[in-house]
Amino acid sequence: MIDSWHPLSCPSQFESNLNQQWLGLKILAVNQGRPGDGSGSVEFVAIFKVSGKVETLHEVSEFVREQGRWCYLSGILKQ
Repeated sequence: MIDSWHPLSCPSQFESNLNQQWLGLKILAVNQGRPGDGSGSVEFVAIFKVSGKVETLHEVSEFVREQGRWCYLSGILKQ
């Protein structure tokens, strides 16, 4: 996951939870982010398990294309 972060917004320290297991990803909306676009956003719900408990993460993430690959720039958590 850290490899997809844009250098301008990447945290200097990133803690990965080894007890976390990703279970699924549901894409709710995509704005731009198509071939030829330089930026775009994705609204999604990620489902994961941490310490035996199933959790969800609902976010709208902003991405920019740099050198042909998409990089995560920022995100807004949704309720």
